[in-house]
Amino acid sequence: MSSPTPTPPPAPHLTTSTRDPHLLRQRLDAWLHAREPGAHTRSFHIPSSNGMSSETVLFDLAVPHRTGTARQHLRPCVLRLAADPAAYAAFPVYDMERQYRTIQAVAANSKVPVPALQWLETDTAPLGAPFFVMERIEGRVPPDIMPYTYGDNWLYDADPADREHLEHATVDVLAELHTVPVEAVAFLAGETAGGSAGGPSDASGSALRDHVSAQRDYYHWVVDGRPRSPLIERAFDWLDAHWPADPGPTVLSWGDSRIGNILYAGFDPAAVLDWEMAALGPRELDLGWLIYLHRFFQDLTEQTGYPGLPDFMTRPSIAARYRDATGHTPRDLDFHTLYAALRHANVMLRIGYRQIHFDERPPPADPDDLIMHRTSLEAMIEDRYW
Repeated sequence: MSSPTPTPPPAPHLTTSTRDPHLLRQRLDAWLHAREPGAHTRSFHIPSSNGMSSETVLFDLAVPHRTGTARQHLRPCVLRLAADPAAYAAFPVYDMERQYRTIQAVAANSKVPVPALQWLETDTAPLGAPFFVMERIEGRVPPDIMPYTYGDNWLYDADPADREHLEHATVDVLAELHTVPVEAVAFLAGETAGGSAGGPSDASGSALRDHVSAQRDYYHWVVDGRPRSPLIERAFDWLDAHWPADPGPTVLSWGDSRIGNILYAGFDPAAVLDWEMAALGPRELDLGWLIYLHRFFQDLTEQTGYPGLPDFMTRPSIAARYRDATGHTPRDLDFHTLYAALRHANVMLRIGYRQIHFDERPPPADPDDLIMHRTSLEAMIEDRYW
């Protein structure tokens, strides 16, 4: 008798926003008209995956032609709006001006593809929160739900050579990003939305110290009034005991460096998105996150009986490509991949508590059960993962 076909786990239900989309569109139309008389949204779409961070709205901006005719020019746009605080937001702070300035700096100082920026609004009156508008770029994104590792999507079904090309091109994005002068993003030396921070230090390691310290602050914010996570606290202790002897030079860190935040044209990056976790720190912050966020999906896939993509985005291949592209050999990857898993655990704990807040799941007896990758993080701490 053949074994039953494994079934992927169901996607969790998440409350993403309490905002009324119809009212939001009306208020956006009023704001657009004030910027360009007669301008309004021709279409208005909130993606179903919205809400884990800043809210995203896709719309076509209709602008009257200046000739006085009834014809209108359409501009594909994206609205990035600070998260709804009534929806138990993932982060304590959403600094939209900081994100906007980061994208500006990346565009001005590198060849990293980013969308063209249109407007920044820091006043909360128009939409209830700060926001910015940028151009919408066509492309495709490796899916998170269901994760691309489960199959039946363009990346999984691609020729292995095309997947390898995408992997190399993605690492090359990080290599190029890390050439941005730190002076151009000195404003990132404070705390970010995700509790990340860094200072314009070089090899002293203070930027990494600041980054981890701010992540601790984020953890304490997550568990304020809620049960603490013994696993996350063990992971912080592990970091203290295994601190890099030389963290290396400080660069601009994207912060959320994963393929799910890149629009691809074919298998080449067309736009790098989601800059709310940008900070200053060593190169390995981005490399560790890129490696681990794929491993997160791969581990879940294997645990449910699917093969996934075991030869894609591996730690050795990413490190080798980055070394070839930059001349810098990635260091302390045990530290940085564990730190990435810890940072992800912090976010997952917050999302789990948000589900409890909205009665979407019952409180578990063990708060660490809210961390989907707890077994992976435990294995890293106990030196039995890699």
